Amino acid sequence: MTVETEDSAPGRRARLDAASPWVSLAARLGLGGMWLFYSLPKLTTPDVNAADVRRFQIVPGSMVTTFAYTQPFLELALGLLLIVGLGTRLVAAISAVLLLVYIGGIISLGARGIHITCGCGGNGGTVAAGQTRYTLDVLRDIGYLIPAAWLIWRPASKFSADQVLIPEPIPAAPVPTPRRSPAAKGSSPRR
Repeated sequence: MTVETEDSAPGRRARLDAASPWVSLAARLGLGGMWLFYSLPKLTTPDVNAADVRRFQIVPGSMVTTFAYTQPFLELALGLLLIVGLGTRLVAAISAVLLLVYIGGIISLGARGIHITCGCGGNGGTVAAGQTRYTLDVLRDIGYLIPAAWLIWRPASKFSADQVLIPEPIPAAPVPTPRRSPAAKGSSPRR
């Protein structure tokens, strides 16, 4: 006979299941707030964002303006959708992909010997060699990947539009298995 304790696997699973919606709420609000924080300066100064994108020297010159004017709206949409909690798993997956693109872009700056700030939050510009913060910028974005990964794994959260629009399914009642009578146990079925 196995006695379930609080430290047993089912006990840990039950605690994780109970805490998960709250952790997902915090992840949703944190990641959504980050997207809003970084999108708003780009929305108010699109020309500065275009200059920041141009400094990365990744996007073809003919696409810089289009990318620079579209990027903050994408980030704004991701932030609002996460805060509202609509399409959480999909939005978290898109966030993770975008963060990986940003991480790749920052790493490429160091690899190509370009000395700029990342432009996050509208503060881009050229800096002297040795004044870059590429390692910190990459670590910061990896930090943002953690809530995105959590939300991909466990998107259900408290106070979300998903919870209202797509409620948790009610578990089906177990179907009883017919039992054979004691008299029928010894006999074989007739044909």
